[in-house]
Amino acid sequence: TANHFARETHIDELAQSLNLDPLALRMKNLKDPRQQAVLKAAAEAFGWGKSKSIPGHGFGIACGFEKGGYVATCAEVAVDRATGQVKIVRVTEAFECGAVVNPDQLKNQIEGAMVVAIGGALFESVGFADGKITNARLSHYRVPRFSDTPIIEVLTLDRKDLPSAGAGETPIVTLAPAVGNAIFMATGVRLRSLPLAPNGLKREMDGKAG
Repeated sequence: TANHFARETHIDELAQSLNLDPLALRMKNLKDPRQQAVLKAAAEAFGWGKSKSIPGHGFGIACGFEKGGYVATCAEVAVDRATGQVKIVRVTEAFECGAVVNPDQLKNQIEGAMVVAIGGALFESVGFADGKITNARLSHYRVPRFSDTPIIEVLTLDRKDLPSAGAGETPIVTLAPAVGNAIFMATGVRLRSLPLAPNGLKREMDGKAG
């Protein structure tokens, strides 16, 4: 996730500096047809570029590959400008890991991975003070809740011509950069470290306004 976050955030910055759509920049420069396929599938299902931007809402996209699987994620976030709280509104993810053996199990695996990824993207972290962990108890460690879960859409690309690869971890890696890129569109604040918003974004937005 860390490597994908760094790369996909930087690619988004390049798109901004070139005044290009982030999807168009990726599609123009990608050479791997499998990566192109998941990116195109996710963007089409999400309706990339078709929704009008409204204040406090942003859209982000990211793609990557890991352990023989290819993934692309589109995310919509809403940021409350008064409180700085971030809410992931909806996420669309396309995943291809070769031949699909058990479609239902694969979909469940991807959905679970996306929920797990929300924690690492927004707020999960280990706190330290005076050489000690400050949130060692599970009751003090923030994990995703039902209220954090967005609308999730999963697309699987079945490649019977390719050997099957695992789906245990790869669906996690592109949610954080997609959310970070969406936050930038919503607020103009570019976040370059994880978790993105453990305490909301009010300070960052106030600093940008100042």
